[in-house]
Amino acid sequence: MSVPTPPRLLDLAGMHLIREDALVSSALEFLPTELFPPLFMDAFHGRHIKTLKAMVQAWPFVCLPLGGLIDLPHVGPLQAVLEALDVLLAQKVRSRRCKLRVLDLRNTGQSFWNMWSGASTHGFSSFGMAPVAEQSSKTHQPLAPLKIYIELCLKKMTLDNFLTYLLRWIEQRKASIHLCCKKLTIFAMPVENVIKVLNMVQLDCIQEVQVNWIWHLSTLAKFAPLLGQMSNVQRLLLSRIHVSALEKQEQQEQVVQFTSQFLKLHHLQDLYLDSPSFLEGCLDQLLRRVWNIACLMTPLDHLAITNCRLTELDLTHLSQCPNIQQLKGLDLSGVTMTDFSPKILCILLEQVAATLQELNLEQCGITESHLESILPVLSCCSQLRTLSLCGNVLPMAIMEKLLRHTTGLINLSDEFYPAPQESYSPHGALHLGRLAQLRDKLIEIMRDLGRPRAIWLSSSPCPCWSNKTFYPEQPFLCHCYMSA
Repeated sequence: MSVPTPPRLLDLAGMHLIREDALVSSALEFLPTELFPPLFMDAFHGRHIKTLKAMVQAWPFVCLPLGGLIDLPHVGPLQAVLEALDVLLAQKVRSRRCKLRVLDLRNTGQSFWNMWSGASTHGFSSFGMAPVAEQSSKTHQPLAPLKIYIELCLKKMTLDNFLTYLLRWIEQRKASIHLCCKKLTIFAMPVENVIKVLNMVQLDCIQEVQVNWIWHLSTLAKFAPLLGQMSNVQRLLLSRIHVSALEKQEQQEQVVQFTSQFLKLHHLQDLYLDSPSFLEGCLDQLLRRVWNIACLMTPLDHLAITNCRLTELDLTHLSQCPNIQQLKGLDLSGVTMTDFSPKILCILLEQVAATLQELNLEQCGITESHLESILPVLSCCSQLRTLSLCGNVLPMAIMEKLLRHTTGLINLSDEFYPAPQESYSPHGALHLGRLAQLRDKLIEIMRDLGRPRAIWLSSSPCPCWSNKTFYPEQPFLCHCYMSA
């Protein structure tokens, strides 16, 4: 067993080597593996380009987590590394020392570099950074495609210098490079540019997609074929998909273009659709594909359809989906149910009662009759952890019933309720003194029920008065400590 070289000697050797670029190429073949990371950091921050290139070509680790070192908007350091990779890619066989298979440009490798920043005596990282054992055989293996990992956040009208340079470099080397992205976030960028970027990405690597920008339904339809190729997506978030007057005639065709892609998303677990104006009256088309039993490898965990108009028939279709009984999170906030039959919501909750952990019905126009109807089934949601009913009009009497029906839900830890209707004047003004009295009454009720719990009473917005925001801005905390 070899004795580790004292840290001080390694540091001195590195300082000498970094000053002598001419020695690097010949010395790297025999350089102790533990000296590579600190020496690479010195070369990187000191702009020793020759040393940097030589070290990339002899990197003894499977992964080079470069994103932990560079400030991505600056192209300079990246250019030197890519030039060194060009030399590797041009080789028909891999050198004996180099084990590099992955270039990670995400900011996820700090632990690797921090391990070597102060001393060289630490063990290797447990995150796939350990060096591959060197083979004594002289046999060389063909160079496999290099994987480059990056986080894509497309938030400008045009690509920044870093991404432009990287994509141009990759485009010229498509056969030798796999560009991988696990999380894709899209803000303000024309869909044509989005498509151009994604045409260079291994789409089956993407696991999370977020579109946080206003798209028309026609734009979503253009994006849909790419979404269908993201076969390993687990989490999909789309927000503010609008339908213009000009799109009305083509709406049905575009909805089909989008919803048909869900048949290919076999691993989808979380689906969040915020302000999807196109869903009213056609939710069943989406649901049939999302919950296609033959296609889903794993059941859907979380479903959010928020801030849009739905019909009673839409909610009926939702309650009839075959796998909805396995849902853990349901968010229908902003879906007005004032004119719906209370039975619709009751039937829906009956289907998810056994597994539901999170329920959000904020700003739904929930009335006293709605809540009366769902209280029995709500008390059967034994796994429920979070419940939010903020933004609805609920009198004190029904809130008392709510607390009594949910007192047996031992997992319920986060409760968010509107300030009782009696807290407001006939003109919609919030009376803080009256709210404090009602809060004290709720505390007494919880004390009588015999279980400590914390609830938040939110006074904003009040749906009775055009969604005005009333003060105080912070919700009231209603906490009851029970003695042993």
